[in-house]
Amino acid sequence: MPLAKFTWPVRVYYEDTDAGGVVYHSNYLNFMERARTEWLRALGFEQTELKDSHGVIIVVHSLSISFKKPAYFNDVLEIHCDIVKIGHGSIELAQTITRNGELLINAHVKAAFVNAATFKPLGIPAQIKQAMLN
Repeated sequence: MPLAKFTWPVRVYYEDTDAGGVVYHSNYLNFMERARTEWLRALGFEQTELKDSHGVIIVVHSLSISFKKPAYFNDVLEIHCDIVKIGHGSIELAQTITRNGELLINAHVKAAFVNAATFKPLGIPAQIKQAMLN
């Protein structure tokens, strides 16, 4: 089964850093969220459309993250999304952040598909699952 791989570039701005010019730890989560959003967009799905037309939102169920090396102000980072597993109602992604091929962050993210009104779990809509498999 082919698994989707995606990379999104992010430049580190001053607002992303602490007083020492190092990316503040929680901002890596923002970078990974942006990459997942752009990955869905590249697959042909806007999150607002999924919510408005299908009543589905995607939420982070759990994540683990390892900080290997820091990123700094003005770095250009590559945020990678690689599908590890597609379940009935969730996906698991390996997300890494690199700078010029050097590993900075290693993360595992589980995202669940839920009803937008009730937050109860749902199966992944067939068209989305199919797009992820191609």
